[in-house]
Amino acid sequence: MALSSRMNQLVRSESLERWVFIDSGGFGTVYKARHKDWGFDVAVKLLNDGSTLCEEAKHMDMVSCEFVLRVYGIFEGFGPWKEPSMQKGIVMEFMRRGSVKDLQKTLSGPPPWPLAFRLAHQVALGMNFLHLKDLVHSDLKPSNVLLNDDLNAKIADFGLSRVSTSALNSNSETGEAGGSYMYMPPEAFTASYKPVRAFDIYSYGILLWSIATGKEPYPNACYSLVELNIPRGDRPSLEDIDHKVEGLKELVDLMKWCWDGNPLKRPKFTDCIDVTENLFSKHEKGIHDAVYRVAKPDSKTSNQQPNTSGTFSCSSQTPDDAVCEFKQSKYDIVDHIKKTETSSTQASVHVSTQRMSDKDKATFVDGNRATLIQAVSEVMVIVDKLGNMVHSETYSVIEAHLTSQEKMRDLYQRVFRPGGVKVKAAFYDILREDHPHLVERLGGKH
Repeated sequence: MALSSRMNQLVRSESLERWVFIDSGGFGTVYKARHKDWGFDVAVKLLNDGSTLCEEAKHMDMVSCEFVLRVYGIFEGFGPWKEPSMQKGIVMEFMRRGSVKDLQKTLSGPPPWPLAFRLAHQVALGMNFLHLKDLVHSDLKPSNVLLNDDLNAKIADFGLSRVSTSALNSNSETGEAGGSYMYMPPEAFTASYKPVRAFDIYSYGILLWSIATGKEPYPNACYSLVELNIPRGDRPSLEDIDHKVEGLKELVDLMKWCWDGNPLKRPKFTDCIDVTENLFSKHEKGIHDAVYRVAKPDSKTSNQQPNTSGTFSCSSQTPDDAVCEFKQSKYDIVDHIKKTETSSTQASVHVSTQRMSDKDKATFVDGNRATLIQAVSEVMVIVDKLGNMVHSETYSVIEAHLTSQEKMRDLYQRVFRPGGVKVKAAFYDILREDHPHLVERLGGKH
């Protein structure tokens, strides 16, 4: 979709219903709402300062890609509570899985390594695309990395994005520096600093540490303490990272490269992508299982034991009285969905684990329909593997759905029902390969 068409797409109050408050921050308030005509949920960010509307929407549209949050249009109306004054905002893609920060809270630690490496790679891809558009995000952190139903990452919150001063040949306005101070580079703690690409690279290094450990850096340190010690060379501790896991040594090396105190020595995101792509390739075979383990209801799957201490401090050289309580700001878009519990009848559907005929596999697929619709992720990967069993028009219809659940429902309706035993058996074989723990839990052959 062209930039002009998105910028001109107005969404008014009468088009939205079922408003639900999600969060608020320095730039505005975020709601979830259902678009009556489109038939799906969107995120609506009502801005405190309407003058920033066009700039922020333009930034989001310029970097619209697979790894950046999608913008649908501009909101104009009276908001969810029918406020007397006209409000303006941005209508965006709604991410039901929340953010990396939410995921860390749910797991009480980092995600399984295949997912951790994929997140690292996808964030690098999104940030590289942003930098190629001469934009600096300047607020990269776990709460601004959102997750779709399949736990793929998308960069969000461009409220602080500014055109990179290092990318301009003119004297265009770049705006003020901003962002969470735990992720700010040492050079940013000066009044005259204006963000350049090296700012985001440093933030990415700290973000990699947070993904790998499941923790927030310097949780007990106030701004003044961080401002004092980061320029002195303090960084998050690497002692908690298990270097025995394949690829983690290289990931740690990348962290240290990104958070180098000299911005000129930091890599570009193209360099980061070379590293993260190689690391993810070593764990890619386990991604389907990792996504299922994390996405299933009441998941507590993590790479390590829960972090109950929550302690991380800067250099011991700093006096104790310089430490003050850290209060986490809330910017992340999150929606806690209740997972449908499998009925006792559905949960009792088990098939012989010795040798399964195609009829047995079809019975498994039919009997566990509700559970599979809720639990199966990466649906289009499965559809691709079904090949010619899925008609091209049906493929397009399934692909157009926004959630894995909607894709799975249509797969049952449009493919499994008319295809019969043969197609269901083929789906079972793919499921057994991509989601072995799910198949095993439901009584199928591992």
